[in-house]
Amino acid sequence: MKVAVSGKGGVGKTLIAAGLARGFAERGLKTMAIDADSSPNLGLTLGLSAEETRKIVPISENKELVESKTSTGYSGVYRLSFTVDDIVRDYSVSTPFGVNLIVMGTVQSMGSGCMCAPNAVIRALLRHLIVDRNEAVVLDLEAGVEHIGRGTARQVDALLIVADSNLKSLEIAKHIHDLAANAGLKQLYLIGNRIMNETQKEAVTSFAEKNGLSTLTFIPFDEKVTEADMLGETPLKNKEIKAMHAIDNICDVLLKKTV
Repeated sequence: MKVAVSGKGGVGKTLIAAGLARGFAERGLKTMAIDADSSPNLGLTLGLSAEETRKIVPISENKELVESKTSTGYSGVYRLSFTVDDIVRDYSVSTPFGVNLIVMGTVQSMGSGCMCAPNAVIRALLRHLIVDRNEAVVLDLEAGVEHIGRGTARQVDALLIVADSNLKSLEIAKHIHDLAANAGLKQLYLIGNRIMNETQKEAVTSFAEKNGLSTLTFIPFDEKVTEADMLGETPLKNKEIKAMHAIDNICDVLLKKTV
């Protein structure tokens, strides 16, 4: 099971990505979570402390690693064929919920032909994780899907596009959907998040129907999520949170859809 989660900044996609990763792990799947956001905080949501999270050096910023993989000895010329299974082994971090985490760092247009060394490493690593690894992989992406690249996009089982009832987030969701469809993804699903009432649910439903988006589910607004964030705790610890139940149920839906 390979799932990518995208959406406008601030709509709650990281919580959904973390909840899915925990859910897959609890269902017995060996699970890898990939933080590919430009402002990575997936580690905190997966139960790592702030100190532990700060110690993680993103792959894109690990100059020694990047050079060891891509250096040819000639300035501006990079080696583009190399193994990355050792990166998974040596640079993934165990989290309290049984999920291994890799922080990618910022990626710029991985499918656009860019040959800079960090992007070459990340592109190879993403392809390895999505294509070669026989496990559940959950990618927490920044807004947009361009940095997956056309070469790997088709290998993701599902792209979940997270939006709330705000028109701006829904418009961005449509933009992401169109980019993903053009990149070859087939299973594209909209998730309405932080839904407080029927009016907000109808706003998301109506927009989706008018713009050809398939709505997978709705996640209710839950003050306990906000309270946990204020206390610096991960909401994943509290199984009484209704939003977490709804996110966990997505795992079963996706597993049925991809069987």
